[in-house]
Amino acid sequence: VAHLEMEGSQISLDSLEKGVDNPAFSSRGQERLREERGDPCGESEEERKGERKGRFSSCCRKVLRPVSKAKSFCKAHAKVLRRIGLGLLGVAYLSYFIAACWLDFQRALALVVMTAVVAFFTLWSLFKKHCGPKVLLLLSPAWKCLQKSWRWLKWVLCAAILGGLVAWLVLDTSRNPEQLVSLAGFCFLVLFLFACSKHHGSVSWRAVFWGLGLQFLFGLFVLRTTPGMQAFQWLGDQIQFFLGYTTAGSSFVFGKALIEEVFAFQTLPIVVFFSCVMSILYYLGVMQWLIVKISWLLQVSMGTTPTETLSVAGNIFVGQTEAPLLIRPYLADMTRSEVHAVMTGGFATIAGSVMGAYISFGIDAASLIAASVMAAPCALAMAKLVYPEVEESKFKGTGSIRLSKGEEQNILEAASNGAAASVGLVANIAANLIAFLAVLEFINAALRWFGEMVDIEGLTFQVICSYVLMPVAFLMGADWADSPLVAELLGIKIFLNEFVAYQQLAAYKKNRLAGLEEWDGGRKQWISGRLGTWLSWWREELAHLGVCPSPAASMVPQRKGDLAAVVLRALLTGICVSMLNACLAGLLHVPTEVGDCVTFLGTTNFSSTSYTTYRCCKQLFASTVLENGTLSFTGAWTGVAESGLRLTQCCGHYNHTSCLK
Repeated sequence: VAHLEMEGSQISLDSLEKGVDNPAFSSRGQERLREERGDPCGESEEERKGERKGRFSSCCRKVLRPVSKAKSFCKAHAKVLRRIGLGLLGVAYLSYFIAACWLDFQRALALVVMTAVVAFFTLWSLFKKHCGPKVLLLLSPAWKCLQKSWRWLKWVLCAAILGGLVAWLVLDTSRNPEQLVSLAGFCFLVLFLFACSKHHGSVSWRAVFWGLGLQFLFGLFVLRTTPGMQAFQWLGDQIQFFLGYTTAGSSFVFGKALIEEVFAFQTLPIVVFFSCVMSILYYLGVMQWLIVKISWLLQVSMGTTPTETLSVAGNIFVGQTEAPLLIRPYLADMTRSEVHAVMTGGFATIAGSVMGAYISFGIDAASLIAASVMAAPCALAMAKLVYPEVEESKFKGTGSIRLSKGEEQNILEAASNGAAASVGLVANIAANLIAFLAVLEFINAALRWFGEMVDIEGLTFQVICSYVLMPVAFLMGADWADSPLVAELLGIKIFLNEFVAYQQLAAYKKNRLAGLEEWDGGRKQWISGRLGTWLSWWREELAHLGVCPSPAASMVPQRKGDLAAVVLRALLTGICVSMLNACLAGLLHVPTEVGDCVTFLGTTNFSSTSYTTYRCCKQLFASTVLENGTLSFTGAWTGVAESGLRLTQCCGHYNHTSCLK
């Protein structure tokens, strides 16, 4: 028997001959031997795996080396590359702009205006950044001289402005004396708010007069100048056209039949679409830029603090629940006067998403936009009149107030969040309409029942408002004959729901544009265009009383007492601001003259009517004279051969004593 020694272990050859497996060559034996001896064969596999991983990492580094070099190059030359990219984009846009103007300048006029605005602000920011300090240093002697003589110079300027305003009002109202009623209403409301002031001796008259002055100048630009009227009419048309894109989404979800017949599917999707767009603009920083520019103008002119000014300016575009979010970090340290101004701005303006719903009713978009912009300086001015600042604000002269962007990571998330956030608003609108219309019907039924007990027929909430609020409607500029109807709308707006009032106003507008008779028996079917304009500029409802303090109170629970203490004053101020807007619209609005009715009626198709048809037929009726059984015509219709035929056609649609001749 031969014996073989191997590292202290004996392997017997005779055992192999007997057919017994040697445990040293079994798998378990190999594992045991490796554990006992620490055989390096087990580590070699791990080392091989490590080597493979190292080789793979090395290959990856070699492959990605150009990418890392490119990344480092981009970081090192980021400014240069950014300028090159902007330059290429600028050249591309300039080429597109030139091509558009060359092909059709009239069609590209809107593009020219937008490009000019963007170019102006871009150049202004560059000028301010690079040349601003030098210009200020150059103008400092003149500024010091102005400051020395400002004490007497400001009184000279005030006297000149007041004299010019009085002279203009005398000349302007001499042609339309009914405008003086709106002027009287405007002055009465300002005096009424001063009587309600918390601290009469602490009123900042600079803020009051500058706010009312900015409101007047803006109204004058919108209602009296051709560029202003054309600009806002164009803007209103574009918004209406833009809101029409809602149909693409709502018709896909609900079907065309529903969106054409059902209010909820026709109007409420506009709120979703508008909220989505506003969220995208907020994410991109467009809304913050607009709000900062408007608030800077108000702050510099009126001397208000940055926090309250930012919130009021934000109310032009967002609602009273969203505007406090703009100044959320500063709400806890704001004075009561500043909190009152924030809440007044919410009560006095229209949220952008809700404005889209009003436009879908048929309300004039230009009037709604102008009213919302004009309400901002007026709201700030009246807020400082009713609740003047008597505390020391921590934000007086502060230039470090910043508006943050949204928390969304990208534009898709912003669009989704905006649409989702509107669901609550849509549900709130629908629920309020159902509730308030039902409550109104119940109140009317109860009033009719009580009235019948004492032989008073047709007693309703609208009838009560038409009598109680008639003086208010007349003082705001309504004709005495139209005052009951206007007072009904005011009552519904104040005590019930502005959606219901705007829907009724839209129905009156449609009747007028359709050329219906003004009176159907004893019932008035429409109101004049002038009243429709200034009613579009007026909004408020007591239903907002419980809405406005809620978001601010949830942000700063420790200020809940202060918010509740000023909310009633803010509501009253907001109502009066809306009335001031309406009075100013009544003062500045001039009805359009009737054009050449002879030509219009000669070319019109009498199969349908319009407001122009109605006015021209009324002019024809007034020109008709019957003498000795002979029918003749005066004025513009004198000597017109087809006057009798046009009279017959007008009598087919409208009733008049001339039709019996």
